[in-house]
Amino acid sequence: MTPGRTAGSRQRAAGSTRRLTVDVRRSTLGHPRGCAGTRRSALGARRSALGGFTLIELLIVISIIGILVTLAQPYYQRAVTAAKEATLKEDLFILRDVIDQYYADNGKYPPALNDLVDKKYIRRIPKDPVTGSAETWALVSLTDDQGQQGGIFDVRSGSDAIALDGTRYSDW
Repeated sequence: MTPGRTAGSRQRAAGSTRRLTVDVRRSTLGHPRGCAGTRRSALGARRSALGGFTLIELLIVISIIGILVTLAQPYYQRAVTAAKEATLKEDLFILRDVIDQYYADNGKYPPALNDLVDKKYIRRIPKDPVTGSAETWALVSLTDDQGQQGGIFDVRSGSDAIALDGTRYSDW
């Protein structure tokens, strides 16, 4: 025991602390955020008065989103064009490789692209990614000295559009 304190004063001190804790819990248990009863009504009134966005705030946010979309659009268009160009290069590589395989197996070039599909060199003729059609491929036929065509030995894009590097797709 410490000097100046009696056993009874220690019990009162412990009892008052316990009572204080119980009182605080009772006052905060009724409110979901633990606010005191008097503050709860003032806070609720203030929240209901401020419960939304003003028209100016909404217009500012919409304007900022519009500016960001406008800035991002050219990058998006460039990415789409670059993807189409990469697909065109891959399709041209595959078609030229399949034509060479056909020539190696048969000793002549195919008379049409459908012959590559019929003989199971490819599953289907790919679409030209620039024009969006499988019918627009520009076929380059082999002609001999007498002017007779010996079949298709090269394929090019049927589009006259200009690529990102400044060349025409039909020259690839």
